[in-house]
Amino acid sequence: MAGLIKFFQDGGWHMLPIALAFAAGLAIAIERWIFLARERSRNTSVWQALLPALNAGDFKRANDIAQQSNAALGKMIGYGMSRIGRRAEDLELALEEGLMEIMPKLEKRTGYLSMLANVATLLGLLGTIMGLIDAFGAVATAAASEKAALLSAAIAVAMNATAFGLVAAIPLLLFSTYLQSQTSEIVDSLEMAAVKFSNFVRKVQVEKEMAQARAAQQTQRPV
Repeated sequence: MAGLIKFFQDGGWHMLPIALAFAAGLAIAIERWIFLARERSRNTSVWQALLPALNAGDFKRANDIAQQSNAALGKMIGYGMSRIGRRAEDLELALEEGLMEIMPKLEKRTGYLSMLANVATLLGLLGTIMGLIDAFGAVATAAASEKAALLSAAIAVAMNATAFGLVAAIPLLLFSTYLQSQTSEIVDSLEMAAVKFSNFVRKVQVEKEMAQARAAQQTQRPV
């Protein structure tokens, strides 16, 4: 701990904005991870509740489940429910509209992580450059026999900012990549659910049309 404190102090005031950028990125990463994990769990629960109703063709019950849910999947299916009975294109457009409304919420703030990682790296480089400027200025008035030792020590201290910037940036980039992959998986699952829902609706409509056709044929048969 003492070594870490000394490392931070040697880097100068430039270490503080890097630490703030890392803290902000870490807070965003934790909040997004919790949100995406909860959203994934909610979507799974809603789909498991919807599946029996869709298999049975009970769209009224399915609509009630979707409307009562706060999950992204429930909202998207709710959009589709409002278009049942219309053209297939209308149903697909409604599902697409629901997905487009959901995606910004899933991707919210994740893009800041890569930005904060870049900021931390650049702040580290800036701190090092300013430290080197101060170091060269300090050794300019030193004795010739001491210049090499003083300059080496000053450069080593100035490098602390760059090192800390990289230490902050690398985890933030990893968090950003992981969260983006999780978001993509959720979006893919929503798209798959939309396709399955459309297929369920088409299946029920086809079965209904076939039943009506058979009933019409039976009424037209001579007695």
